[in-house]
Amino acid sequence: QVQLVESGGGLVQAGGSLRLSCTGSGRTFSNYALGWFRQAPGKDREFVSAISWIGGLKYYADSVLGRFTISRDNAKNTVYLQMNSLKLEDTAVYYCVTGRLDQGLGSINPDLWGQGAQVTVSS
Repeated sequence: QVQLVESGGGLVQAGGSLRLSCTGSGRTFSNYALGWFRQAPGKDREFVSAISWIGGLKYYADSVLGRFTISRDNAKNTVYLQMNSLKLEDTAVYYCVTGRLDQGLGSINPDLWGQGAQVTVSS
């Protein structure tokens, strides 16, 4: 019943943009950090971005820094990932997560995962 649901994935040309959304339900997420991981075909799952719901702290993987922006709307219990200047290597399944920020690593330790949203970047 407690779940995260992603939306907004799809097909986009290289250089284009997409915005992923993730909405939590079943309980309030206002006091929890939220973030995104992704997994490309044949590769390990990797951290993308995270945001604290208290304090506004944000983290980004080096591979997306300057191109992706994470944001939140606490009233809607939703986190967003705005993806600009998309590259072929951004093609992956993107997973929304909630958990605790790891400030030492600049990441997030997930305890709940969404189902994933496919993002495909074409040439």
